[in-house]
Amino acid sequence: MASKFLKEFREFAVKGNVVDMAVGIIIGGAFTLIVQSLVKNVMNPILGLLIGGVDFANFFIVLKEGGTAGPYASLAAAQEAGAVTLDYGLFLNAVISFVIVAFVVFLLVRSINRMKREEAVAPKAPTDKACPHCFMTIPVKATKCGHCTADLPVSDLEPQGTAAT
Repeated sequence: MASKFLKEFREFAVKGNVVDMAVGIIIGGAFTLIVQSLVKNVMNPILGLLIGGVDFANFFIVLKEGGTAGPYASLAAAQEAGAVTLDYGLFLNAVISFVIVAFVVFLLVRSINRMKREEAVAPKAPTDKACPHCFMTIPVKATKCGHCTADLPVSDLEPQGTAAT
């Protein structure tokens, strides 16, 4: 019984999609660290300068004073004093991180879709055309219609689908 269970588990674990999913999760975790660093170390200082040198991480509201009465100079000071805080600045950081991740994923998917479109096979040249006299379908290279036996100059023929009906 146990060997059958282990065999089933091994088959499940080594399937390609499980391994691909594991690789995706690992890369996603590393990507999250990069985005968090981008937000914390690049975006927030720039946004802070634009709004007067304020750090988003220190945007908070004191809901209940701690052991030491406020006002608190920073979120860390409020937490150290035991104050209960509403940390909306950290929430803003998370929203900014989400927007950046969503934008990067959008650019990635857009690039992949663009590559797929470029790989798409160009439409083949038409092999049939319509006879201008009887409107029957004939080969593109035909110089005489096999249906009405009319002589067909090459310039008089249109590809199939463009002839007037």
